[in-house]
Amino acid sequence: MGITIGLTGWGDHASLYTDQTKPANKLSEYASHFPVVEVDTAFYAIQPVTHYEKWVQQTPKSFKFVVKAFSQLTGHDRESRTVQEAKDLVKRYEESIQPVVEAGKLDALLFQFPPWFDVRKQHIQKLRLIREWMDDYPLALEFRNRTWFQPSYYEQTLAFMREQNWIHAICDEPQAGEGSVPRILEPTHHEKTLVRFHGRNVHGWNKNGRKDWRKVRFLYRYNDEELIEWADRIKELKEKTPSITMLFNNNSGGDAADNAKQMMKILNIQYEDLNPRQMDLFQF
Repeated sequence: MGITIGLTGWGDHASLYTDQTKPANKLSEYASHFPVVEVDTAFYAIQPVTHYEKWVQQTPKSFKFVVKAFSQLTGHDRESRTVQEAKDLVKRYEESIQPVVEAGKLDALLFQFPPWFDVRKQHIQKLRLIREWMDDYPLALEFRNRTWFQPSYYEQTLAFMREQNWIHAICDEPQAGEGSVPRILEPTHHEKTLVRFHGRNVHGWNKNGRKDWRKVRFLYRYNDEELIEWADRIKELKEKTPSITMLFNNNSGGDAADNAKQMMKILNIQYEDLNPRQMDLFQF
């Protein structure tokens, strides 16, 4: 319980590593800075069990993982599947993450739906099925379509999430039309709330047609004033939810790690049970 702060992925945060840090050792080094990480590679493919076994071994006992749902589970591939095919896909994904579950290191499974996943009957039914099939797991829900929070559905969406036991993934992101969501500071789970910082690059948010759109979308550095405002919001949220996980995703320019550490300082948070920090004093 408490506030845990981390980043999305551990491979691209250059400020955390030395030139001598090997890719295979980056997670272990990352875990000397932060107590939680988002496994974003799980979005692109169902990861081998051996990967999760290795990641569990490289991190301290108290370390937590937020594992993204495979993109085919959230419909990013736009392929049609029967209910049984979807259920089988869930089973494959579920089997892959067991090392994290068994080690007690699962913070949440993050279902981030695409911008075209709007509020409609079949999409609500999909959420019900996923929640039913994965009833044993903490599931976080992130929308990328603002129809879920338009005035006519706002209260119904939050009530549905509470009823279905979804963790609300609150987002700080540009307000750039229907493919973005407003900041809704409402917990929907009795225990957990997830907060994800995507930056505020409004001009880059909808540039999906560009080859480098991911770099453009998340190119943003939060200033002190913005982080202090969020620290106040986190304190308010903490009165409503026992556990808050904050993940910085604004890494296109290498800003996420610095912003996360700034937030730790503002909130006066220090984590004691991290991996030992590597020292390079005798390397020439």
